[in-house]
Amino acid sequence: MQDTPKGNRLHIAILGRRNAGKSSLINALAKQEVALVSDIPGTTTDPVYKAMEILPVGPVMLVDTAGIDDEGELGSMRVERSMQVLAKADVSIMVISADEQLSEYEHQLIRYIRKEELPVIGVVNKSDLEQFSERNKQIWEEQLGIPLLAVSAINHNGIEKLKQMIIEQAPDDWEGAPIIGDLLNPGDYVVLVVPIDLSAPKGRLILPQVQTIRDVLDHDAYSIIVKERELKETLDNVRKPPRIVVTDSQEFLKVAADTPEEVMLTSFSILFARNKGELATLVAGAKAIEKLKPGDRVLIAEACTHHRQADDIGKVKIPRWLRQWVGGELVFDWTSGGSFPEDLDRYQLIVHCGACMLTRRQMLQRLSIARQNQVPIVNYGVLIAFIHGILKRALFPFPSALCMLEE
Repeated sequence: MQDTPKGNRLHIAILGRRNAGKSSLINALAKQEVALVSDIPGTTTDPVYKAMEILPVGPVMLVDTAGIDDEGELGSMRVERSMQVLAKADVSIMVISADEQLSEYEHQLIRYIRKEELPVIGVVNKSDLEQFSERNKQIWEEQLGIPLLAVSAINHNGIEKLKQMIIEQAPDDWEGAPIIGDLLNPGDYVVLVVPIDLSAPKGRLILPQVQTIRDVLDHDAYSIIVKERELKETLDNVRKPPRIVVTDSQEFLKVAADTPEEVMLTSFSILFARNKGELATLVAGAKAIEKLKPGDRVLIAEACTHHRQADDIGKVKIPRWLRQWVGGELVFDWTSGGSFPEDLDRYQLIVHCGACMLTRRQMLQRLSIARQNQVPIVNYGVLIAFIHGILKRALFPFPSALCMLEE
């Protein structure tokens, strides 16, 4: 449970006014004291993430937030951060305290959640207090337009029902498409090309590689893991061709040269473009590279922060390849981590990383923001395959995305 990556967990945002009992509710769901609880309003100041497991959904991420009625300049910043959590949430829980009256804050929150098209579960907490009224709950349901569940985080009344509602409200597609399993039959084997260089974390593989191996095993197939220098010898010595070869995008050219044409070839980044977002949208973004000209502005967005190497893919290699493509200078901006600008209309292209650290909903929202600003967006793997002239081959396993390229 603890080792499941953050980006692969169902994210559940807990929102409400100060002292509504959001942190206590998280403790009740987790069955342990994981969130700081106090009678002082505003104890939670920043979003707090807690990994746990709710069966049969599996690993989830509960997100405690500051009160939506926080006051002052600093309070407004806290509220803004709380609302930003909805961009990465798959399900939201709105908490109302039984000893309070319904306010405009709850109505504003419901409008915001509906704008985000996010499932919402309404909870009336502190139902153990004498102020709790079933009649008030019914009135609030009519005013908000959603059903409300009466719970008590203190004595755990209604908590199991709340877990069941989370399971029922979880979107069917929140995990996205399979990484690679739908391309395989039981007994197939896959060759994964995993370069070990200065940017590789010491003693371990990077997350997309690990997740791909797991997905291969989950579908009763076999993995052969090699470095780029060992691929040709491996293919020469196996009794039958592999079902597919998957490579790190930076080794596309060498791997394509060593892989027979009859064997499918793609990259980890392209697999995750499909798993986390919309591969066809990113392929359309690659076609926009043809329209770039010197002086255009390009945003390079990475979902995580890491120590950059001397020949970093996002800081050095991709800008170099794009300059060579257009035959002149381009203006580059970079963003990393959870930040993603809303004002994208000054860019002619967005180049995004593989998004292994983002939830599917986060990546889909970024694609939506790009569409709203009419800015093409492509990811690292799709761009590299396009620049090197092998995108068509890399998309052969994915017919709909291949059609987009050939239109």
